[in-house]
Amino acid sequence: MKALIKIHLIIIGTLLSVVVYAQQEPMYSQYMFNTMALNPAYAGSREVISTTLLGRAQWLGIEGAPKSQTLSIDAPIRNKKIGIGLIAFNDKIGLSRNTGIHGSYAYRIRFERTTLSMGLKLGIVHYTANLSQAALSTGNTSDDRGFQNNLSTLIPSAGAGIFFNSDKYYLGISAPNLYSRQIILDQDIKINKDNHIFLMGGYVFTLNNDIKLKPSGLMKFVKGAPIQFDLNTNVWFYDLLGLGVSYRTGDAIVGMVELQVRNNFRVGYSYDYTTTQLQKYNSGTHEIMLRFEFGFGKDKIVTPRYF
Repeated sequence: MKALIKIHLIIIGTLLSVVVYAQQEPMYSQYMFNTMALNPAYAGSREVISTTLLGRAQWLGIEGAPKSQTLSIDAPIRNKKIGIGLIAFNDKIGLSRNTGIHGSYAYRIRFERTTLSMGLKLGIVHYTANLSQAALSTGNTSDDRGFQNNLSTLIPSAGAGIFFNSDKYYLGISAPNLYSRQIILDQDIKINKDNHIFLMGGYVFTLNNDIKLKPSGLMKFVKGAPIQFDLNTNVWFYDLLGLGVSYRTGDAIVGMVELQVRNNFRVGYSYDYTTTQLQKYNSGTHEIMLRFEFGFGKDKIVTPRYF
């Protein structure tokens, strides 16, 4: 009986994300600013030192709903033939939390107007289940030995990807985790971690000197779940203000705004309106993005990059 209760408490957070087609990787509406987390081949593609901070509070009003933060930095080196990057992340759902760090390496083949990158990432993830924080009917976890100890484990991870881009478009395919595995927290609690496959692409259309249209899309594949699509359209005005809308199948409609404050500083915000039955119990999802970029020498940033 205690084992069943423990399983319920650990998995309840996971069930929140299972509603979104068994999503197990941290999800961001502004994924276009977190591309290296999905595809290690993206490292160095912005041609400068780039640092991005993303924070997401999902399904406000639901206790134990997902909260995620990601900090990434990447840069090109060796005449921009190689890209390197580092990502630190924290993802909390219910009583469970995973934190980790990944390093990315990309080998970049540069053509006249395009670049083909092939990337790998290696890292470590720390999974925890804070059973001592469980709210029991007795009001005290010390009344049950099954809830007196927190559970944790360290899991290595590896991923790979391919990224092809020019100034006007990009295409990518990646597998953030190359192998499926079962996370064993103790003899009673086992969580299956399945591999995800991501396909992504986007294009920038110049409507006139002041307005640009940027449609993009993301396809997510995971075992045992329907294919999920993120379909996005952003309009940029004067290379300073971007307004966009996104639709995530089976989950949400998203509104986005981006502001290029300076050549090397961009701010973004998105709001998700849930389209599932969960809309009755939450007031939406908020997400904020901060990006700092540093040019060097003659490569100083002159105009904003769109992806």
